[in-house]
Amino acid sequence: MKTIKGLMTGAAAAALMTGAASAQDLTVGYFLEWPMPFEYAKAEGMYEEAMGLEINWVSFDTGTAMSAAMASGDVHLSVSQGVPPFVVAASAGQDLQILDVAVSYADNDNCVVAEALEIDKDSAGELEGKKVAVPLGTAAHYGFLKQMDHFGVDVSTMEIVDMAPPDGAAAIAQGSVDMACGWGGSLRRMKEHGNVLLTGAEKEELGILVFDVTSGPAGWVAENSDIVAEFLAVTAEANAMWADEANHEMMLPVIAKDAGMDEEATAETLATFVFPSVEEQLTEKWLAGGAQEFMKGVADVFVEAGSIDGALDSYADAVNTGPLEAASEM
Repeated sequence: MKTIKGLMTGAAAAALMTGAASAQDLTVGYFLEWPMPFEYAKAEGMYEEAMGLEINWVSFDTGTAMSAAMASGDVHLSVSQGVPPFVVAASAGQDLQILDVAVSYADNDNCVVAEALEIDKDSAGELEGKKVAVPLGTAAHYGFLKQMDHFGVDVSTMEIVDMAPPDGAAAIAQGSVDMACGWGGSLRRMKEHGNVLLTGAEKEELGILVFDVTSGPAGWVAENSDIVAEFLAVTAEANAMWADEANHEMMLPVIAKDAGMDEEATAETLATFVFPSVEEQLTEKWLAGGAQEFMKGVADVFVEAGSIDGALDSYADAVNTGPLEAASEM
């Protein structure tokens, strides 16, 4: 396992050191500085109360590290894994499944050009030959490739450095890279030292969708479908609570503390997030076809860019709506 960082309980650390959590525990990966309603449920013990299990929460820097942890059996579920890192793992033969749409966020994943270059969308061609920090195999990587293709920038002329978003934010602040890509708190810090080329709406017009999923190893999910359904049901309950603005005053401080952020930054970030209802997730736009088609598109772009060796013929088997359908009836 690589690049696991941040807060973990003693129980979670012990589980990781012994190779896997016990059958009586559930180990779940998530991101710090990535505030979501599920963190209210996490902090308030709603998952344990509903499921009767001890939940071990482990924070990660990237979705690729989540894939590695699930491959080793150290993590059972990952909340808000980006679709591109999921696709990279699935394309390489890792038997993962998408279980729900965690969040959609076109404005919260982007690339920032250093302000000293004074490059915008009208002069993006000047990026050829520049040095860019990109967390490879992530949503930010996919968005970077699609944006460069849109602007006609030959990425083979660029020096691409694989950096997790916090490191990319530090690099652009220090002036050691010309461009950096990332999300969440790291993206906010990047913007202090530069500008984006395209807004979220402009990216969506180009077909650059940005959404995360809850994922898990197919074998483990098959053996524990009831547990997965219960987990997704609590997540859906937290999302429904957040959808009612009357709950924001109660939930925001809890979410902010759990995410390791101040309340203002948390509110600003959440304002750019959309949490589809279970009913919406089960429609053609998302898990009834849209996600599968999008994954194929991401994989084909990564193959063309030389980022992965090959794509699957279809990603239909990489989506399992059974537990979510069961959750909708709870």
